[in-house]
Amino acid sequence: MSAVLILFVSTGLMAQDATGLRQKQFNLDNKVAIQGYDPVAYFLQAKAVKGSKDLSVFYQGVTYYFSSQTNKDAFKKSPDQYEPQYGGWCAYAMGAKGEKVEVDPKTFKIVAGKLYLFYNRFLNNTLTDWNKDESNLKQNADKNWLKIYR
Repeated sequence: MSAVLILFVSTGLMAQDATGLRQKQFNLDNKVAIQGYDPVAYFLQAKAVKGSKDLSVFYQGVTYYFSSQTNKDAFKKSPDQYEPQYGGWCAYAMGAKGEKVEVDPKTFKIVAGKLYLFYNRFLNNTLTDWNKDESNLKQNADKNWLKIYR
């Protein structure tokens, strides 16, 4: 009986640790991802669409807003398919310097079925730079994110 209790408690602690890590490392505003934009809309509508607090999902410590019940349901079926890469930080900055840099949720790219977000302010659109060397930047970003997200 005590072994089952220990397993139950340790599993719960690991889940809390994972949730805490996500909240610490992801790009969140009051635990809300993508500044309230709908992650599914990037895929289904091919554009950035603001979500609604009334259509939200709390997934492993992160809240996502959705613009429709259809998008919310799609996310709930397969959240990993729709979450932004690198915790929602700028993909270019993650690849170029291994840094967590804010994004403009309207500046994005879908690559191999994954969502990448980019910084785009003050005449600096990092998506343009990403496109010039996407393969190397993506490879570096993947490695850098693994170092950060532990």
